[in-house]
Amino acid sequence: MLLNAAVTFSGSSHDIDPRLLRAFTAVAEELHFTRAAARLYLAQQALSRDIRRLERELGAELFVRTTRQVALTADGERLLPYARRVLAAHDELGEAFRAAPRPLLVDLNSPGLGPEAVLVRARELAPEQELMARYESGLTGAVREILAGRIDASFGRYGGLDAGLRARLDFAFVRYERMAVILPEDHPLAALPEVPLAGLAGERIYAGAGNDRTPEWTDLAARLFAGRGIAIAPPAPLAVGKEEFGRIMAKHRTPVLAVVDFPSMPGSVLRPLVDPVPLSPVSLVWRKGLRHPGLDALRAAAAEIGAREGWHRRPAGCWLPEGEPGLPGALAASGDVRQ
Repeated sequence: MLLNAAVTFSGSSHDIDPRLLRAFTAVAEELHFTRAAARLYLAQQALSRDIRRLERELGAELFVRTTRQVALTADGERLLPYARRVLAAHDELGEAFRAAPRPLLVDLNSPGLGPEAVLVRARELAPEQELMARYESGLTGAVREILAGRIDASFGRYGGLDAGLRARLDFAFVRYERMAVILPEDHPLAALPEVPLAGLAGERIYAGAGNDRTPEWTDLAARLFAGRGIAIAPPAPLAVGKEEFGRIMAKHRTPVLAVVDFPSMPGSVLRPLVDPVPLSPVSLVWRKGLRHPGLDALRAAAAEIGAREGWHRRPAGCWLPEGEPGLPGALAASGDVRQ
């Protein structure tokens, strides 16, 4: 645009390929086609072709060529300072994005969960990158933010997303996370180190019903509770913060479905579920086509921690949702797993 605005040639005023301006500038500075071609790592024929194309597009002759020398024409002299300025701006733009990719915004769902360790390790693997945490509380809600360009990646149950959303995402399986129940500290089951699923028969368990950011979690609960006499508690306002969680637990005393990494909350205890051991599949998800060194670091960190901590191992007598997309191997088509 700078070139077109400042210099008038007889040709059309469409945008000029910076590659052609780079070829022109090299010849203008070397005044020798062979040396200019070597400087640009081009064949001399390719360089001459680029110069002829630029002259056609501008409708101007830029060089006077003889068997003994190359010289700039008046139009060539006029073009040179503008070509240099355009190329400098072009190089500055490219360098800015090569040297400092924008921050990668990573949703961790809630503080204190497993993905937090992945983010910490990713920052160690790529200290030159800026990876910033966000807390969207629910994968479906986070995916809406991803597709709107407001965050870049999130963690959660990929298989619980609507198929239309899955089609717009890439993902990497991260771990199987054991599920748990949060109970009032004086609940009869609170004295047990682990709670059998059968012990929850007759209970109403809060699993995010009515929260449009977490339908994948409510769906997982419905699959787990089916046929076991356990009901999902009706929709209720989301308690945000430890103090509010403790107040709601003391007032309503409704057990909450969670995972074993869930941070401790006042007035309640967290107990792993057993018989069978239910697993929540967790994946890292991001929008299709995203390329960012911070994302590469996240994936490497998840793989490293997963191998060290056994995140892909399934305990004997475990449960997984039937037909779950996105699980490793044949498990995507299996139901209860007993290994």
